[in-house]
Amino acid sequence: MPQEYALVLPPQTAFDEEALKKYLERKVGRSDLSYRVTRRSVDARKPDIKVSLTVQVMAADEPVPEIEPLSIKDVTRSPEVLIAGAGPAGLFAALRLIELGFKPVILERGRAVSERKRDVAAISRKHIVNPDSNYCFGEGGAGTFSDGKLYTRSKKRGDNRRVLELLVLHGADPAILYEAHPHLGTDRLPGIITAIRKSITDAGGEVLFGSRISDLVIERGNFRGVVVNDNEVIRASDLIVATGHSARDMFSILQAAGVQLAFKPFAMGVRAEHPQELIDRIQYHGSSRGEYLPAAAYNLAVQSPDGRGVWSFCMCPGGFMVPSATSPGEVVVNGMSPSGRNSRWANSGVVTGIDEEDAMRYGSGPLAGMDYQASLETMAWKEGGMTQRAPAQRLADFIEGKASSTLPASSYFPGLTPSPLHEWMPEELVSRLRYGLAEFGRRMKGYVTNEALVAAVESRTSSPVRIIRDPVLLNAVNIRGLYPAGEGSGYAGGIVSSAVDGMLVAQIRGRRL
Repeated sequence: MPQEYALVLPPQTAFDEEALKKYLERKVGRSDLSYRVTRRSVDARKPDIKVSLTVQVMAADEPVPEIEPLSIKDVTRSPEVLIAGAGPAGLFAALRLIELGFKPVILERGRAVSERKRDVAAISRKHIVNPDSNYCFGEGGAGTFSDGKLYTRSKKRGDNRRVLELLVLHGADPAILYEAHPHLGTDRLPGIITAIRKSITDAGGEVLFGSRISDLVIERGNFRGVVVNDNEVIRASDLIVATGHSARDMFSILQAAGVQLAFKPFAMGVRAEHPQELIDRIQYHGSSRGEYLPAAAYNLAVQSPDGRGVWSFCMCPGGFMVPSATSPGEVVVNGMSPSGRNSRWANSGVVTGIDEEDAMRYGSGPLAGMDYQASLETMAWKEGGMTQRAPAQRLADFIEGKASSTLPASSYFPGLTPSPLHEWMPEELVSRLRYGLAEFGRRMKGYVTNEALVAAVESRTSSPVRIIRDPVLLNAVNIRGLYPAGEGSGYAGGIVSSAVDGMLVAQIRGRRL
């Protein structure tokens, strides 16, 4: 029978498998043992940095609990369910439908991972944005070429543990099951996503790339099919809408079809980039992280004088800033980290909440937030020289309202253009961000420096639109057979919660088919 131990150890023991095994042998007084880590987190609040571990210890011949495999069924001839989007919500909805005995047919506007890589590279190298295949659109959705953070721990909506297990079954590092802040890494995500697609197609499901939904077929309040690529009609009685937070054309299609939408508050801001060594020194009390500690991260939040929050978002230690525009004529910055988090830069979104009153200055109705985002992205494109170069400013200069004539070295491959962000971004946005960044500097001594920069704009934090759905049946309230799911529909925020929501929608719809 496994025995569980709660341990507090130095990093050189906690992160070294052989050293940890020797420690456990001494602690329990026997050498014929095996162990399994079930929780690990770094405590860097004091200079004497420790690692908290929860470990299950068992006899060497005692079986280690295994992950329950995916229940694969042959669904080739089973009833079909259309899914719009091959992001986390769509892919995990498909896996759950297969377990329930239904055939998922995924319509993905973008390309498969192997081809999508070329489109992503073209944004950085040639400043060419393919509106159907980019950092946000294509197999795996926005998560495939992102950081791959898996921070969700809420149990409110479904089984996030099962999502992590399914990721491990498809090639993810088992450490995501016990790390306090699990992370896949942009270098590993493409392989994981490809493996998930193989599970779907091996079971008889379909993934149709290059299939952009251009219209919906609605008859008397019932979903009856989709128009693909402006000419092909695919008839169906059910569609799971999992198109992600950046599918603006889909929001317009839904609105034109009479689907009930609502404005959803979201966040906007900039992406701050520092040398990773500087963040390490701040967080590790003046020391380098050494051989065992991970690249240091931070998580900050303050309230501005007008009552709005300002917070760090999608912090990427040892990472890169990347161009996340989905259409020509806009600049969007985001961040990602490889699994080793070994870049010499650290970056994080620094954002503030945008409510309906803010958004109404740029648009009206439920799509006002989308218009707000698009307006600032167009401004950033113009300020960057009408390329994918991002407008940027040294961090301390931004706070002080000074123009930066030069910029520090950066991870952002398309390049940066010095720009007085404080002059052209909306005044209310600038004032909140400047206040928040200054407060961050008071909490992390050394954070405010001209060795760091801020780049604009960080705008794709979450969906600015919510597709209204029934809280029990999870279908669109006024269109039967239409099932909003995931982050783009306004019901999730990130890889895990989107996957959980996709599985939940599939589960409930599957029971009614």
